[in-house]
Amino acid sequence: MAIAKAERLMNLALCLLGTRRPLSKRELRESIEAYLEAGSDDSFNRMFERDKDDLRELGLVIETVENLDGEVGYLARRDSNRLPPITLDAEEAAALGLAAKVWQQARLAGAASGALQKLRAAGLPEDVDPYEAHGALEPHIPVHEAAFEPLMLACRDRRPVVFDYRKATAAHPETRHVEPWALECWRGHWYLAGWDRDRGAERVFRLSRITGKVRTRAGRYTAEVPDVVTVRETVAGWAGEIADRSALIRLRSGSGYPLRAKAVSVRELGDGWDELEIPYGHGLDAWLVEFGPDVVVLEPAELRADVVDRLRAVAKG
Repeated sequence: MAIAKAERLMNLALCLLGTRRPLSKRELRESIEAYLEAGSDDSFNRMFERDKDDLRELGLVIETVENLDGEVGYLARRDSNRLPPITLDAEEAAALGLAAKVWQQARLAGAASGALQKLRAAGLPEDVDPYEAHGALEPHIPVHEAAFEPLMLACRDRRPVVFDYRKATAAHPETRHVEPWALECWRGHWYLAGWDRDRGAERVFRLSRITGKVRTRAGRYTAEVPDVVTVRETVAGWAGEIADRSALIRLRSGSGYPLRAKAVSVRELGDGWDELEIPYGHGLDAWLVEFGPDVVVLEPAELRADVVDRLRAVAKG
């Protein structure tokens, strides 16, 4: 059915673009096989009106003209449906080529490659190769999560979604109802920023922790979408990257190298333990829990309490 409709829309668009005078409904019906097969005039009229609206939504400018006899005709003038000349300099073409290479591991690779080919046909300078290597490093954005594409489309179409999400410290996933805002890759991982309806607040979700399918839901957003969605800054804040204090922890010798890399100071305590001073920001408790019995929080007291609460929650399952 989708193929038949696409073919019908294409035929209608070709008729409207190929004529020099307005064509009436009768003439269009006689020219397109799918319209001839319509069971009745009412069926044809409904089909034609839907197709006309669909073409206009796709960007085709269709004019409605009434002749001297009062008969209504339709046409799509070529000058009204022609894109302006595309002019790209070498730097802009290189940027597009780089963007296409970045996406070659994702399902967007075909679309990015096809877009470049169309730009070449539309006047991309012949002396510019958008695929030419411009450095020793060739960037890639890995997209392995099945949730990426449905969430990308949901962000674009502003459609609420539902998915099961497993937090780092939880034994089982929870169902989350989210109004998605934007996706961003940060330190090799994809994150979604959006409005969590259940919690009534902004949240950031790591795509690798989404389990099962992402389901879209009908309806409008209930929260206002920010003009600029700072996913990276939000993730950094939740990950403890933005710190305004310091914490003192005991860390088992030979373990916790990510913590050691962030440490402001390290002191050997003996008996297989070291004492570390590390930056303390939002989300540090969740990170420390990942190291299990290799970490003991000394201070501040509120951080120690948060870690203990998380460990108890994990133990209860």
